[in-house]
Amino acid sequence: MTTLKICSWNVNGLRATIRSGDFQNWLATSAPDIVGMQEVKAFPDQVDPSPWLEQSYSSWWHVAERPGYSGSLLLSTLPPEAVRTGIGIAEYDREGRVIEADYRQFTLLSVYFPNGGATNERLAFKLNFYAAFADRLEALRAAGKSVVFMGDLNVAHHEIDLARPKEAKSQSGFLPAERAWLDRFAARGFIDTFRALHPDTAEAYTYWDAWRDRRARNVGWRIDCVFVSDDLLPRVRSAFIESNVFGSDHCPVGIEIEV
Repeated sequence: MTTLKICSWNVNGLRATIRSGDFQNWLATSAPDIVGMQEVKAFPDQVDPSPWLEQSYSSWWHVAERPGYSGSLLLSTLPPEAVRTGIGIAEYDREGRVIEADYRQFTLLSVYFPNGGATNERLAFKLNFYAAFADRLEALRAAGKSVVFMGDLNVAHHEIDLARPKEAKSQSGFLPAERAWLDRFAARGFIDTFRALHPDTAEAYTYWDAWRDRRARNVGWRIDCVFVSDDLLPRVRSAFIESNVFGSDHCPVGIEIEV
């Protein structure tokens, strides 16, 4: 068997992360076989691809129609059998949120889930996206596919997953309706790998608001995750958070899996 390293990182602006050198340093040091990035906020012709081409990665994009907003990028040293973008629903796909890649032993989805924002309309958009994405997962499983999905979920599941749950209970990202979707993923056989391997680990966060220097004080949220279908869980050898990596208000997360 071979062990693959799969990572996800919301870079919150790929061009800035490249200019700072944080992206290149992380890619060379962490050396994932596959990495999904969210919130790249760029079109392909705005980004010099040499930082990943020099390290033998191929790339696939799902860009938003709106400039400087959202967007996804998948890098892989392994050739996928097929790559698709979006989930086939225009109102979601125009925001550049999903890249789906078929590998020999699993289908991988890199996803930037919507932020619920401050309006009921945007929260409804987010919850409807969860429902549509769940339908896609169900279709893949019905077709006999093993699944890895990862990205910025924009929701913390349990109180252990954020520093100040009481402060967050009335805001998007920790609302009962949002958290219920993670319960539904679990009920359908999709496993949060970090929590499965580290059930009691607290103060393990992936996102820190820049307000009042919360990252330095580790006042954060664990909203970036890697899930696997339950048939793949026995192959997961590690699940990790690279909290020492800078360049974004999020840090990379990942798994090592035997295939």
